[in-house]
Amino acid sequence: MEVFEAIQARRSVRAYEPEPIPMDVLSRVLEAARLAPSAENIQPWHFIVVTDAEKRRKLAEAPFAGFLKEAPIVIVGCGNQKASPKWFMIDVAIAMQNMVLAATAEGLGTCWVGSFKEDRVKELLKIPEDYRVVALLAMGYPRKRLDLQGSIIHLIRRRKKLEEIVSYEEFGGRKKP
Repeated sequence: MEVFEAIQARRSVRAYEPEPIPMDVLSRVLEAARLAPSAENIQPWHFIVVTDAEKRRKLAEAPFAGFLKEAPIVIVGCGNQKASPKWFMIDVAIAMQNMVLAATAEGLGTCWVGSFKEDRVKELLKIPEDYRVVALLAMGYPRKRLDLQGSIIHLIRRRKKLEEIVSYEEFGGRKKP
């Protein structure tokens, strides 16, 4: 799958098959994160791959995160705030987006999750003090049956047109013919 095809195909998936993700597929997804750019090449990220059902259940206790318990994998993206105080969040986000696109190219579904209680996640996964939890990423093979919540969201909130989100030279500036 070409990069632009993966960008077009990517959806937030909240319903997963119980099928495990093969290690070679997971390794390629994680490698995509490793290869991401970062400010001053500090690479302030650390990713925790959570497969344990009880830990996934506890991660799913946050609002809007209940589906995490059925995703075969939840990847917790952490950033070292001491190593890169200004840029760790952006760097981790870039690396996680690389994972999202790589996962899509591998036939996996993902859903970026920002709903979590950081102190609980840090305690559950023994995350060191210098690290902050940036986001969680649910990952697995999309469930074959209809994901009703995802379908409704896509119907109600369509993508904006390019003209609505892009300006030229200044905010609100229109492209010259």
